[in-house]
Amino acid sequence: MFEIIIATIIGILFGIITGLIPGIHINLISIFVLSLSIQLLQIVSPVTLAVFIVAMSITHTFLDTIPSVFLGAPDESTILSVLPGHKYLLEGKGFEAIVLTLIGSILALFLAIIFSPIIFIVIKNIYPFLNKYMAIILITASIFLILKEKRSKIWAAIIFCLSGILGIVVLNLPNLENPLFPLLSGLFGTSALIVSLENKVKIPKQLITFPVLNKKDLIKTISSGFLAGSMCSFLPGLGPAQAAIIGSSFYKKIKQNYFLILIGSLNTMNMVISFLAVYAIGKARNGAVITIFKILGEVTLSHVLLFFFISLIVGIIAVFLTLFITKLFSKLFSKINYKKLVISVISLIGIMVFILSGQFIGLFVLLVSTFMGILPIKLGIGRNHLMGCLLLTTIFYFLF
Repeated sequence: MFEIIIATIIGILFGIITGLIPGIHINLISIFVLSLSIQLLQIVSPVTLAVFIVAMSITHTFLDTIPSVFLGAPDESTILSVLPGHKYLLEGKGFEAIVLTLIGSILALFLAIIFSPIIFIVIKNIYPFLNKYMAIILITASIFLILKEKRSKIWAAIIFCLSGILGIVVLNLPNLENPLFPLLSGLFGTSALIVSLENKVKIPKQLITFPVLNKKDLIKTISSGFLAGSMCSFLPGLGPAQAAIIGSSFYKKIKQNYFLILIGSLNTMNMVISFLAVYAIGKARNGAVITIFKILGEVTLSHVLLFFFISLIVGIIAVFLTLFITKLFSKLFSKINYKKLVISVISLIGIMVFILSGQFIGLFVLLVSTFMGILPIKLGIGRNHLMGCLLLTTIFYFLF
């Protein structure tokens, strides 16, 4: 018990690090832990290492929207939060944007645990069926995404296809490590930061405000996130970003505040249900869960129940941690020269890409992705069409 408590605390601390620093992902830490597992298992039990990864992973899903909203530096699970999050930031409501994702995360955590028996049965029985038709589901979601564009559906389709081709090329480049980091950072991060420099954007003083939500819309949003997140958490090739496209299709027009709730719910839902999926079908959905599976050898029901308990405790702690850290970000943000901050963030992303993604080839991908990311901004087209970088890749995965 003492080992588990210590592992939980250390996991939370590492979750803060991975959540706040762009490029340092939980999968990276998990792989490092796996590489040292022979030595570590001489000191602690396999369950202790698994608990560390669970605590880190859950904490990460609560905090990782902070760099997305405040710095425009997303990872694959928070890329869509950059879009409405940046608008909130420009309105002085960066704190409120994070609170919205927190609402989604904590509600999704509770729902995932409460309905886990039903989700277990669904995963067991419909996994083979859905896997056969996932390409059709994603193609439908992609067409829906393009048809929702008001300005120019043709340009929306072009941007979707171009970003999709870029995604396919980048993910198949030899000697490129962590390909999603430079790809997504360029498409959704540095591109927007460069345009904000060009437009001489001024970030107003950040207010500590809390959202006012409609109960009916909140229930609808969480329900959409629950359905889409449950499905995407055990199907290969699908993550929170793709689930957000599917989940938002339940709305005729989803508002920005509820979309942020949806992103938060999907991020946490995906992680929690992954613990259940590896027990139900023996398939891991992400690097962290793969590491847990390899360390334990077999995931049993008692393991899943322990992971759920740890997730619940860590999730509650993570809410208060995220609120505290976001308040600090909000206060510091208004005192920092925005131009210098943007240049610093772009430089930091460049350095991290150089270190984590194969040096110069990673920087080249970042450069190309940045130009691609600027294109829809200049055309006045929604940047959500850049999701083609993952959606088209996933469609081809299921088709071929």
